[in-house]
Amino acid sequence: MQLNNPQKLKAGSQFPDIQVQMLSGEMTTLGKPENVHDWKLIVVYRGKHCPICTKYLNQLETVKGSFADAGVDILAISGDSKQQLQEHLKELEDINFPMAYGLTVEQMNELGLYISDPRSEKETDHPFAEPGVFVINAKGEIQIIDISNAPFARPELEMLANGLSFIRENDYPIRGTHG
Repeated sequence: MQLNNPQKLKAGSQFPDIQVQMLSGEMTTLGKPENVHDWKLIVVYRGKHCPICTKYLNQLETVKGSFADAGVDILAISGDSKQQLQEHLKELEDINFPMAYGLTVEQMNELGLYISDPRSEKETDHPFAEPGVFVINAKGEIQIIDISNAPFARPELEMLANGLSFIRENDYPIRGTHG
């Protein structure tokens, strides 16, 4: 079975309409802002088994105010089950941004993410997405996209938040739309 979709999302294109399950049990549309902001940051992480993801999510909590100042909502999601997410929350430091679970392989493919199989049952029990970061603007377009095939390459969060402030204050265009 081929898990990876060779078609990648493009900067400036409309973000796919994907419904996901929130920890609260509610369904939400992945790319739609839900709080007081009109932009959204979506952080796709590998799952509970990834200590680098735990560190990244904890770091995101420390800089979430910078994203709020830039007018950007946050949502983090993985392919983990609800139980895996609940167990992971015990390892996270007072995360106070929305988290979703159960991203399917089909949805991972729709987002153009790299997908890996677990190395063993100790890691996890399902294929999982490698890291992805998407910033969706008020028009539902992909303003920024960063997709990695390994846990070691991810955008620096404070720099990203500062960049989003710059983009919004200066009406900076979507970059990388050719090709």
